[in-house]
This record gives sequence, C-alpha cells and structure tokens, in this order.
Amino acid sequence: MEKTDLKKLIDTAAGRKPADLVLKNAQVIDVYQAEIIKGDIAIVNGKIAGIGDGYQGKESIDLKGKFVAPGFIDPHIHVESSYVTPEEFGRLLMPHGTTTVLADPHEIVNVLGLTGLDYMITAAKETPLDIRYMMPSCVPATDMENAGAVVEAADMVSAFEKNQVDGLAEFMNYPGVIQAQDSILDKLLAAKDRGLRIDGHSPMVFEKELNAYVAAGVANDHECSTVQELKDRIARGMYVFLREGSVTQNLRELLKGVTENNYQRCVLSADDLQAKSILEIGHLDNSIRICVEEGLSPIRAIQMATINAAQCCQLNDRGAIAPGLRADLVIFSDLDNIEIEETYISGKQVAKAGKSLVPVHRVSTANVQSSVHIDKFIPAQLALELTSDKARAIEVIPQEALTNEAIVLVQRDEKNQFVFDPKQDLTKIAVIERHHNTGNVFVGLLKDYGLKDGAIGLSIAHDSHNLIVTGTNDTGITAAVKALKEQDGGVVIIQSGKVVGRMALPIAGLMSDLTGEEVAKQEAEINRLAHQVLGVSEKVDPIMTLGFMSLAVIPNLKITDIGLVDVTKFEIVPVSVEE
Repeated sequence: MEKTDLKKLIDTAAGRKPADLVLKNAQVIDVYQAEIIKGDIAIVNGKIAGIGDGYQGKESIDLKGKFVAPGFIDPHIHVESSYVTPEEFGRLLMPHGTTTVLADPHEIVNVLGLTGLDYMITAAKETPLDIRYMMPSCVPATDMENAGAVVEAADMVSAFEKNQVDGLAEFMNYPGVIQAQDSILDKLLAAKDRGLRIDGHSPMVFEKELNAYVAAGVANDHECSTVQELKDRIARGMYVFLREGSVTQNLRELLKGVTENNYQRCVLSADDLQAKSILEIGHLDNSIRICVEEGLSPIRAIQMATINAAQCCQLNDRGAIAPGLRADLVIFSDLDNIEIEETYISGKQVAKAGKSLVPVHRVSTANVQSSVHIDKFIPAQLALELTSDKARAIEVIPQEALTNEAIVLVQRDEKNQFVFDPKQDLTKIAVIERHHNTGNVFVGLLKDYGLKDGAIGLSIAHDSHNLIVTGTNDTGITAAVKALKEQDGGVVIIQSGKVVGRMALPIAGLMSDLTGEEVAKQEAEINRLAHQVLGVSEKVDPIMTLGFMSLAVIPNLKITDIGLVDVTKFEIVPVSVEE
C-alpha cells in the first residue's frame, strides 16, 4: 500500500475525509463475536474504513436495515468440475455471495502440466472473483495410473517464488506422506521452507497413520465422511472442510459433530460443483441454508463461510467486516433464509438480484485444447477374460466418491469372457489412456450404477482424466470412445451404437467454452438420457459418479488405465477372484 492510500484510509476512518461509498442503516454481521451491529459501513479504495454512524460518502446507499455479511470464501474447490472456464465460473459464483475461492487446478494440470496452471491463472484475472490457486501436489495422484504430466518438487519452486500460488494443494498421496517417501518429502519441504500452507486429503485414515500425516505439516482435510473422522482431525489441530458438492455431500452428517467447542475449526466448502448445481441451488449460500436447516445458528454458519475460512487459508485481509479489511460484502434481507441480493468485491458491486454485473472477457484457449490421443485403441482391448465365476466389482455408493469392493458372480461365454446379464446391475467399465497414446486400456466391472442399455463415456476421469466408459456391450463402448476422440473430449451417451447425447468439453477435455446456462442445459439433457433412456440409477449423478470411479486415492476400489486399485492397500488387484 502506498503512503498516500494509507493516509486516505486513516483520514476516512476518522471521519476527516468522505468515503467513496457509505452503506447506511445496515445490520452488520460481526463474525468475531457472533453479534449484529447496527450502523453504517464506510468504504474507500476498496477497503472498509469504518463501521458506525455519521460517515459521509461521495455515494451513499440506504440499506434500510438489511443484513451485511463478509463475502464468502471457499477454501477448496476445483474450477474445472463446473465444466466452465474461470471467467465464467466467476460470473456464476458472485451472485451467490462468493468473493474468494482457493482453487486446486489439479484436473487441468494432470492433463497439460504447468501449461494448464498458466492458463488458469491468466483466465482468473478476467473475473472480479478472487480465484487464488494452490499448487497441485500429486500429478499424477498415484504411480498406478498415467497422467498427461508429472510435476515434481523442482517444478513447483518457480510458482512458489513468484507468489503465483498460495500453497500446496490437497496431498492425495497420503500413503506416500505416511511412509515418508523421499520424493514426497521434497514436495512437502518445498512448501514448508517457504511458509506455505499444505492442504490435506486423507479419507479413512486413523490413529498413528493420521498422526504421521498431520506431523508432515498438512493443515486441513475435506474428505471426512463421518463425525469420528471430523473429531479425530480437529483433535490433531486440523481444520475440517464440511463438503457439500454436486455429488460428494457430507455436510449434513458432519454437522452432527460441530459444537460450540470446535466450530472455529470447521469451514464450509464445495470441492466439486457443477455449473448446473450452482445455477439451481447455489454455492456456500446453499451450505449456509443447510446449516440453518440442521439447527445451526445463521451467524455460526456465516462464520464457517467467512472468518474461519480466512483464518485457515491465512488470508488476513478479509473474512470479516472491520476497518482495514477488503470490502468484500454480501447483502440479504432474511437472516434465517439467506438469499443473496447484492455482492461487493473490493468495494465494487459485482452482482445484484441473482445476476452478475460484470461482462465476461475470455482469454485464448488455443494452448489447452486437442488433448485426446488414442490412435492405438482397438475394440479388441475391451475384452474382459475372467478365470473364475467370481470377480471384484466397483460398487457405487450414492452421493459419495467412496466405493465398495463387491465380490460378484458373473456370466462368462465359451472364451471365458464377461457377458452382460440384463438381470444383474453389472457392466464393464474401461479406462483408456488419452494423453501419450500409450495404448493402455484396462477393463473392470461396475456395480449399482444402474446402466441397462448402451454406454456412457467421459474424458473426466479423476484425477488423471483419461477416458472412462461404461457400457452393456463392446459396440457401445467403442462408439463412445470414438465419439470422445472426434469431439476432443467431454461426455457422450450411446444407444444402439450411435451418439444420442453429447456435451463437448474441448478445453483439456474438462471445460466448455459455452456459458454456464448452456452447459447446464446440456448436462440436464445428458442426465435425462442417462436416467430415462439408458436406465442409470436416479440415485447417482451420471457424469460425476462415473468420473470418480477412477479416483484411486479414495477407498475402497477404483480403476485406472493400469489396473484395478485396492485403495486401502494402495496396490493393483486382479478382477477375477479365485475359488
């Protein structure tokens, strides 16, 4: 800050000079004391000068008793999971009161390496939403899959030293941390030596292993699905992010463990949120409403979306309404049922009545396209030969990235190859490496997804984002693979060997260049076809659930282009189960 700016801020706070803007007659949410202050808010040069009566401004707005809270902060989210670009992401979130997000771009970095990070940073500059990035820590997430890039500790240093990122993103390779693997220690130290935060990811890790993970310097976790996990982590000094995304929805369960003694270590987060979800239900404003429904006081819920998030993310210039902080503010009328009416970022009104007021300017995506390379793929690779009538299958758990390992009885033909049985909720699932044209294909079994006909294919297969397809027959799966190549990634729905629905995602095979509304419309049609035509279970999200089946860092059983992964053991296991 320049001396002249500091003097102006002090003079305005003292009432000696007029503010740029005064919001009069407000009910200010004091997140420090969980109280409400009635008065005016004076703003100058994008900062809050003061709270109280008698402030004069070049512009004044009478709020007539409306509530004003700090702007909402999401400590962990993936922009790419919205299927829109950072510029469009900002347009969608700001009307819901979100003013800052800490984004992990490991989706695009797994596809394109640090070229993807550079694109995300550049694109984020085109939106008032403060999109702050973390450095992806695990590219690839494990050594049991092929990603588009490999990012080692030495590759991270430049972004750290240029302050392009705020820290090290979720450390998904928790076994590597717990085992103190040498390359993992290098990454941890690259962040720790520079005083940067390290985000966590440790589902179903307990006792001494959890101690080891926390001792490494990991500060938080968003993968808790039970109250016990929440309590275990808070007891060890971690923040817990209570997640409410499009598919992974742990908020209501975890709220059962939030008390007056531990709420300061609890923060609201979305993790993975589709554009369709944002448009239909919102973002952290929706999480706050859920908290209130579950019996939490509105101000306590607001604290979990503001000051708690700011403190855990080491953002000392925001998260509250106080002199000297950024004027990131949200305005609403009903404290018990918060519907955001206006959003201010750095003292500028950016959204009103559910609409962004800022035009979208997009940066070039020329360097982040053409990412599906599968010239070596042949349909014969889809054959699944089994040596037994018993096999391991990935069992879907609705609304979770977690899966079960199911031992199932299967039908085989005379060549011992798996045969789809319409009476059994069991289909082939295949992962096809798409980055380096290796020709890698692995085929397993998927249970309780509900598919009864055709095939569904994606280029969104967390976290390495190879192609992932499930289908009732090889003809449909092959058609899906070919269609994904032709449209350079995205989502396809196949019936009778033909494409009947599609959503193109040409930016790294992850994001669309369309508006959020257009993407949501396409997604709605994909969902309709998947549920009503192909028979996918209404309990699952056709796109995101399938995309999580390759996430080999969340228990119990997952699939990659290399094999079937037992995540509890972090090892490859056979599909067939011998008698």
